[in-house]
Amino acid sequence: MFLKRPPKHSSGRLAGGVAILGAMLSLGSAQAADTQAADAQAADAQAAGAQATSKDDLWHRDTLTGNWFGFGDKLSDKGISLSATETSEFLSDVSGGLKRGSAFDGRLEMDLDLDLAKLAGWQGATIHASAYQIHGRGLSGNYTGNILDVSNIEAERTTRLFDLYLEQSLMGGKLSVRLGQIAADDEFITSSTAGTFINGAFGWPGITAADLPSGGPAYPLATPGVRVRYNFSDQLSWQTAVMNGNPGGDTYAADGQAHDANGLAFPLNQGVFVITEGSWSRAGDKDKGVLPATYKLGAWYDSQPFADQRFDQNGVSLASPASNGIPRNHNGDWGIYGVVDRMLYRVPGTDDHGLSAFLRLAGSPSPQNLVSFYADGGLTWKAPFASRGDDTVGLAVAWAEISNRAADLDRDTNFFNGTNAPVRDREIAIEATYQAQVAPWLVVQPDLQYIVHPGGNIADPNDPAGTKAVEDAVVVGVRSVVKF
Repeated sequence: MFLKRPPKHSSGRLAGGVAILGAMLSLGSAQAADTQAADAQAADAQAAGAQATSKDDLWHRDTLTGNWFGFGDKLSDKGISLSATETSEFLSDVSGGLKRGSAFDGRLEMDLDLDLAKLAGWQGATIHASAYQIHGRGLSGNYTGNILDVSNIEAERTTRLFDLYLEQSLMGGKLSVRLGQIAADDEFITSSTAGTFINGAFGWPGITAADLPSGGPAYPLATPGVRVRYNFSDQLSWQTAVMNGNPGGDTYAADGQAHDANGLAFPLNQGVFVITEGSWSRAGDKDKGVLPATYKLGAWYDSQPFADQRFDQNGVSLASPASNGIPRNHNGDWGIYGVVDRMLYRVPGTDDHGLSAFLRLAGSPSPQNLVSFYADGGLTWKAPFASRGDDTVGLAVAWAEISNRAADLDRDTNFFNGTNAPVRDREIAIEATYQAQVAPWLVVQPDLQYIVHPGGNIADPNDPAGTKAVEDAVVVGVRSVVKF
């Protein structure tokens, strides 16, 4: 609430009046000025009180609990920060996929941050820990059967530790080092614009999730490692992380999440995963008409053994009756990627209202990978309605190309078996979504997805002849996010 102060009295209005009248008027003016100042102070106090009351109101506070009923503020003053966020969703496969059906799943995320400068006088050092309580059932695993999970919170039901690391800032903030249990998807191959969407591929890309052991060091599996980042300037930075090669903790485990169910395995003997990324970004300046933008280029390498997608140890197709059934091993795997994340149009007079876009491209070699090429991109509009300044609407597409080696195995299978089953080619996910900021602590997000070739064009297990591919799927649902 902005208060407009009344205009000051003119000192020359009664010039030429008698002296006694001027004195009386001067006294009256002084008294009036005092009264106006008192009124203005009272109005300011009333406005401040109204603002404080507004912040305490349920629908205007930043968190549902009011920062743990005020207790969080006291802890923060001592260097301890606590937060908790519940993400819940109800999704339905209404057409296509493996079968129709609905699923509820959710994730409670709990975070703890310690400022060691306040707690122990250790300047520039912090400790971060996070844990998840994952509940419900995922739609992709139970109904849709697709590679690009329709939800970025879908995972095995459990309570698990995720991040646990020490971070040290050096050289006036130019150099930062993290050491402990970390995740690559916290900082690498990320797009702030893509984060609007629900499909998991728009977070940790579908290619790394499909090709790396246990899905790579990303939700829900963090792994021991170290990350170093150096800021050459406000715009240019470079970061590199070296981590355990398989966050699941067992090279031969079929399911890394099941092998390390609680996140306490801390594996160190599964090879090495290295990821490095350069980034150039500008913050933007609305007064000068400069729009914010970020460009990233990176690469990764994993030293783990990777199974060939087509041939056995003797160079015979795994589909052949003469095959020994043991895939040829490849020593290591690698990939490259690029990210563009920028604002295209800003509504005049606003900081971030308008149109933004993202594009990510990634590739990996064919022999040892299910997905050899990946691309995603999309558009979002912040504040689509004048009265809904914190809402966001978005449309995005993700494309995962099945490698030639995996597709050739399908052709070999048809040849040796005399069948005409589908040959895997690609999976495409198209998502339209709307984030409604109901309160600072509550987001409600209706969502619609169309999945082309679920599983990459695999055979429908419900078709006795085995010649029909899984039909394209339509997924609808709604998500809510509550900050406690």
